[in-house]
Amino acid sequence: VQLQAFGGGLVQAGGSLRLSCAASGDSIHIYGMGWFRQAPGKEREFVAAISWGGGRTYYADSVKGRFTISRDNAKNTVYLQMNSLKPEDTAVYYCARARSSSTPSQIGEYVYWGQGTQVTVSS
Repeated sequence: VQLQAFGGGLVQAGGSLRLSCAASGDSIHIYGMGWFRQAPGKEREFVAAISWGGGRTYYADSVKGRFTISRDNAKNTVYLQMNSLKPEDTAVYYCARARSSSTPSQIGEYVYWGQGTQVTVSS
């Protein structure tokens, strides 16, 4: 499966962005999906995950209440709505497909990764 993330950009603090992750080559509808991010000089970190049917979601504490993950299995696409953005949200954001149908937060539980999209939040 190939994953392509897009929708990043430059936004002022307090603004919003919506990231999309389009899958091709195989269906993702039976797998959990996640978003991760990596800031310069830092390790890649978990942001959010969603179960195969969308019924369960899981968020990092740093984004809880501001970010919303969702999916449209008919379109083979996962979304990350980011509101109230802060400068510390600046990073390259990656989408990934999990090994299972659940919502893992560990990087090792994801087997396919997109190429990343840059999000820059100015103060």
